[in-house]
Amino acid sequence: MICLVTGGLGFVGSNLVDELVNLGHEVHVWDNLCSESSSTTYRRDDVKYTISDVREINNPEFAGSHSRYDVIFHLAAFARIQPSFEDPLGYLSNDIMGTAAVCELARRLGSKVVYAGSSSAYGGPMLNPYAFAKFTGEQVCEMYHKVYGMSTVTARFFNVYGPRQPKTGTWATVIGVFENLTKEGKPLTVTGDGEQRRDFTHISDIVRGFIALSKIEGQGQVLNLGTGTNYSINEVARMFGDQVQYIPKRPGEAWITLADISETKKLTGWSPNIHLPGYVLQWKMHNLKTD
Repeated sequence: MICLVTGGLGFVGSNLVDELVNLGHEVHVWDNLCSESSSTTYRRDDVKYTISDVREINNPEFAGSHSRYDVIFHLAAFARIQPSFEDPLGYLSNDIMGTAAVCELARRLGSKVVYAGSSSAYGGPMLNPYAFAKFTGEQVCEMYHKVYGMSTVTARFFNVYGPRQPKTGTWATVIGVFENLTKEGKPLTVTGDGEQRRDFTHISDIVRGFIALSKIEGQGQVLNLGTGTNYSINEVARMFGDQVQYIPKRPGEAWITLADISETKKLTGWSPNIHLPGYVLQWKMHNLKTD
């Protein structure tokens, strides 16, 4: 295939690009490097890169940058809940209009669209600007299917972790934060009472699932990429160690996330291979000194 990956220099996007190239596909990347997880160190010599805002993807000056893509993997977005409270307009513009711009490019080029949604929608799209923006992006993809007959599908990610995850800053994952604090010998910061539960999905499973979804004829539907198992944040903290520091609960976050992956399995044959307890055990064996 000839693939375009928006956000292809970020955490999930760069891992996806590596796997697509390993599978023998031609890959182009569109990224503006605004994400805290993005890095030019992920660039590859065998991939074509355009550094620009995704909302400009249909600008005539970039016409020569585009091929007849078989599929567009759309990951470019402002991420994370908490920063969205400070910049709602930025999130709405980037995550909604950016998705519309990608769908319009796909319509013109006859490409499939696989969109990176978010499990935050299950907590309610009105909880925070991020959830609303990502959920509305899903509706944009559904509309383009229903109006133009395009193949579009949304993959809702559930708490992705693994290599290249951000470990500090406002976009850091909880697993990345716990890894960082554990290596530094510091207490693990747990928000609220720590009994909120999350379904955690390894990046390699996300990448495999995302590629699997590109092989179906999307009907504008939403499909989950998770494990079907969740853990409280207290349970996750105990996997790393016994030093915990509780900090105030954060606004706008769902109490429970848990993926129903039955439809994804049915349509693609995909299922997750890596589960959090085994991952943490392996991480500790390779990263912590023992007497």
